[in-house]
Amino acid sequence: MNATPATVTAAILVIGDEILSGRTKDKNIGTIADYLTAAGIDLREVRIVPDEEDRIVEAVNALRERYTYLFTTGGIGPTHDDITADCVAKAFGVGIDVDERARAMLLQRHKPEDLNEARLRMARIPFGADLIANPISKAPGFRIGNVMVMAGVPAIMQAMLDAVGPTLTGGTAMRSVTIEAKGIPEGNYAGDLGEIAKRHAAVSIGSYPMMTPEGFRNRIVVRSRDDAALAAAQAEVEALVARLSA
Repeated sequence: MNATPATVTAAILVIGDEILSGRTKDKNIGTIADYLTAAGIDLREVRIVPDEEDRIVEAVNALRERYTYLFTTGGIGPTHDDITADCVAKAFGVGIDVDERARAMLLQRHKPEDLNEARLRMARIPFGADLIANPISKAPGFRIGNVMVMAGVPAIMQAMLDAVGPTLTGGTAMRSVTIEAKGIPEGNYAGDLGEIAKRHAAVSIGSYPMMTPEGFRNRIVVRSRDDAALAAAQAEVEALVARLSA
């Protein structure tokens, strides 16, 4: 792992042909990113892969080794193309079968005679994994090592994230301030802003243009885990904006 006690990192692996085709618009990345930011966990990478075993296994192994946590969404339903659980088991080199704890969860929603082969696919859990509760449809996600495997349906994913969140170790929360650079073109302050960024290595500074009903406007966002460093950089950026606005 590349994390230090003050820096906890994460990646998201989105799994599904429907995302890549555009048929389904992802709503989970932003939700997870917001959650992680609040927990002091840096989201460093997001990948989207198709429902192909080799691609999923490769991505799981690469991302779980690189970051403190890996969150996957999608591919744990009852249909033939829901292969995430099998792929994660393969990535970890463990077996997979119907888990009696997961079966018991499904029985909270389905009659025993309705637990057909398709529904039981949702109870197949890699050996050694802990379950992630799903209060909405009962079919659980699971955690194995540093990998959290969650549903793709946004409401269910959110419920699983809420369930697994308390088990995560967070870092020092990132703080940020936004300075409005209204009416100032980016080109007018880009050079000076770059120099400010060089002087404040513990701070991340970004410029974000946006279109509003009143026209084009720019926002400069200053982020840091160090309050003193944040304040110092903020003061320089505000002084730059004030000078250019005069």
